[in-house]
Amino acid sequence: MRLIEAVIPADAADKVQFAVKNCEPTHWRLTSASDEDNCILRAFFADETAQGLVDELQNICEGKDDWRIIVLPVEATAPPPEEEKNDEDKARRQKLALREEIYDDVADGAALTPDFFILTMASTIVAALGLNADNVAAVIGAMVIAPLLGPILAFSLGAALGDFSLLARSARNAAIGLTIGISVTAIMGAWLSIDYQSEELMSRTVVGIDSIVLALAAGVAAALSIVTGVSAALVGVMVAVALLPPAAAAGLFLGSGDLFFLGRAMLLLSVNVVCIMLSSQTVYFFKGVRPRTWLEKKKAENASRISIGALIATLATLAAIIVLSPSDSMPDIPGKGEAEQSDG
Repeated sequence: MRLIEAVIPADAADKVQFAVKNCEPTHWRLTSASDEDNCILRAFFADETAQGLVDELQNICEGKDDWRIIVLPVEATAPPPEEEKNDEDKARRQKLALREEIYDDVADGAALTPDFFILTMASTIVAALGLNADNVAAVIGAMVIAPLLGPILAFSLGAALGDFSLLARSARNAAIGLTIGISVTAIMGAWLSIDYQSEELMSRTVVGIDSIVLALAAGVAAALSIVTGVSAALVGVMVAVALLPPAAAAGLFLGSGDLFFLGRAMLLLSVNVVCIMLSSQTVYFFKGVRPRTWLEKKKAENASRISIGALIATLATLAAIIVLSPSDSMPDIPGKGEAEQSDG
């Protein structure tokens, strides 16, 4: 449920009234402001149909001065709204957040703030130490606090909306975050003694077709949690297909000079990034997350087409690398023979 409050120019009152009647809110009221130059609209929606009115109000007020639309979540109302009696119509209705709400949630991931740097560095150090010490709890903690998933989802939303500014900012953040993660752990890898017996560390060098399926499913879950407004589910996605552990593993192997395992960790990281971008952008498309105006929609269609095509081609290349590089070609893990003899 949502309450739409809008301050609009008085000369647009007739158009606004017509738009409100077409959008059929549960309850609405249009009153004159004290200065008589503006009108105040309050419209209550008991379902997910508020997007149409928000778009119409922006179309009407575009180019005018002194207008503002405010979207407020409604926890409860008395008397309670009547439920739809037709179960078929109710099932067809999708629980979707407003485009503006989705943008506000996701765009934060494209903001370059001191907190982003601090969280990235802190989570990187935790992840590197957890991986090398085979500490599952530390690795999971690093997954949850790492802010790297935000820029990836913001990039996909920017492509869906044709917002090239958001695309550029989110790509910058993702590149900076991953660079920080790999660089910090590379420095750590130069002085740490890499524990090749750590299952947490070595599991980030194992890449298969199941890795692609997992990353695609996690990307779908991440985008759905944002589109439907259930952002708390993102925590599970962060743990399911984290970007930081393979980046941290790649940095550790880079610092230790192990180029083979560096390549395997980078392959897993690339698979995760590409799959999350591809699946989340697909969800945005099928859920109807599109710009408001016709011209913006055409730009978004072109951007989405190019982006999805490039991602599919990249994923096909990564899948070919996975299939053509069998696991039996992996070199002997340092220290594995000694460990097995001591166990015997």
